[in-house]
Amino acid sequence: MNADSKVNILMVDDQPAKLLSYEVILSELGENLIKATSASEALNILLKNDIAVVLMDVSMPELDGFELADVIRQHPRFQKTAIIFISGVHLTDSDKIQGYRSGAVDYISVPVVPDVLRAKIGIFVELHRKTRMLEMLNNKLEQRVAERTEELRLREEQFRTRAELLELATEAIMERGNNGQVLFWNAGAEHLYGWQRDEILGQDIHSILRTIFPVPREEIEATLRDRKVWHGNLLQKKKDGSDVIVACRKIMNREGNAVLEVNRDITAQLKAEEALRETEKLAAMGRVAGIIAHEINNPLAAITNIFFLIRNHPSLDEEARHCAAMAEQELQRVAHITRQTLSFYRESKTPIAVMLTELLDDVLGLQERQLHTSHVRLQKRYFTSGMVHGFPVELRQVFLNLVGNAIQAMPNGGDLRIMVREASDWQLKRRGISVSIVDTGVGVKPQDSQKLFEPFFSTKSTKGTGLGLWISRGIVQKYEGRISFRSLRTKDGCSTCFRVFLPSSGTFNFIGSSAPELTSSGVEAGSNGYGSAMQHA
Repeated sequence: MNADSKVNILMVDDQPAKLLSYEVILSELGENLIKATSASEALNILLKNDIAVVLMDVSMPELDGFELADVIRQHPRFQKTAIIFISGVHLTDSDKIQGYRSGAVDYISVPVVPDVLRAKIGIFVELHRKTRMLEMLNNKLEQRVAERTEELRLREEQFRTRAELLELATEAIMERGNNGQVLFWNAGAEHLYGWQRDEILGQDIHSILRTIFPVPREEIEATLRDRKVWHGNLLQKKKDGSDVIVACRKIMNREGNAVLEVNRDITAQLKAEEALRETEKLAAMGRVAGIIAHEINNPLAAITNIFFLIRNHPSLDEEARHCAAMAEQELQRVAHITRQTLSFYRESKTPIAVMLTELLDDVLGLQERQLHTSHVRLQKRYFTSGMVHGFPVELRQVFLNLVGNAIQAMPNGGDLRIMVREASDWQLKRRGISVSIVDTGVGVKPQDSQKLFEPFFSTKSTKGTGLGLWISRGIVQKYEGRISFRSLRTKDGCSTCFRVFLPSSGTFNFIGSSAPELTSSGVEAGSNGYGSAMQHA
């Protein structure tokens, strides 16, 4: 209904002439005029139409006006419908009170004054029209509120779904204000940095994480304001104080009052790339060393032959012969080093027989200078030649790493004991060769034992790549062997034993075994103890 819509006016009287006169008077209002000559007809019209005003005669034969008004008011739809009584007889005050109690809003006496009747009916018509318009507006408002509520519910569900996805993301996702205070901190950020959400919210993120920027922070903020996006690598600190390098992407919102940051840990990736570059450098150096050794080997053989001839030349006295013999010995050392260098970079394509004792002697020969400068005393106990089938270069890499680590663990000197013996591994249930490398150095800390064989973990601060033991374990596992260690701390110092077991073919049964010695395989990497391998070595 709008302001121009017509409303219905019901006129009830048992005399048609009166109804006709009311119709003539009210026709100027321009509304719908409906006539009823009885109470039953009036009720039927009320049930079928929306009536604004009922103009009703008090005296009617079937039901008088008061009784009809009582019936109308009992219906929920018509409790607020305006009822105006018309009476041709004088009504007492008690009659009027009864009429008001029945639901009448006004009385008009006969003879009817047309202007008065139109004015009173017009007031209630406009009131009805305004009421219906307000109801319609209220319904539309309620509908819009319902639609808006549903829209907000759907948007809330979308936000909740996005929030859940953000919580599932492995990257650290955070939102901060322009002042740096954290507004959002997902589970990935908790896992990466160690700070819980309730600890970090409201804090200055870069003060907490002690961020080191690749360029001045003001320059990054200016880029965000101009371009709305920035990306680069940041150096930050976790809650435990350890460093982490993250690939960071920052995005500023449209309003310019908040920044979304997505950080991904690339520490291991950068270390791997650095280790790969170092490996490539070492490989290139090795190839160059092999080429140089090969080129030196030919003239070296000629010089050795010349010194042999000089040493046996009859023109030399004893002192000259002694000097020539010393020079020949040094040349033999140089030739030995040359052969070792060539053997390190000449890898066979198929497994060959490798004598571990000779391979260890070559490794120790390369470490001779380091052993001397570090004041490390060397003890070797070879109970077997240690014949296995494999690739010499791979095995040299394993023992070079273990012997090098043992020497570095004794910066102030100590004892290095190497033992090779036939043994049986209880865990692998196989016979083979056991090589034990024992040092009296600084030992392995209990908190480091569980991570010793993990990639990129190093106890040498920034000096090591953390790949040596990891690669060594991979090589030993390739031979279906096992590498383990034990570290013992006493009041007299530390002893650490790394044991490499390389199996021969076949398994064995522990019951009734006639193996030369059954040695404990030791506790796997990350365990501490003092085993038979350490004692015998």
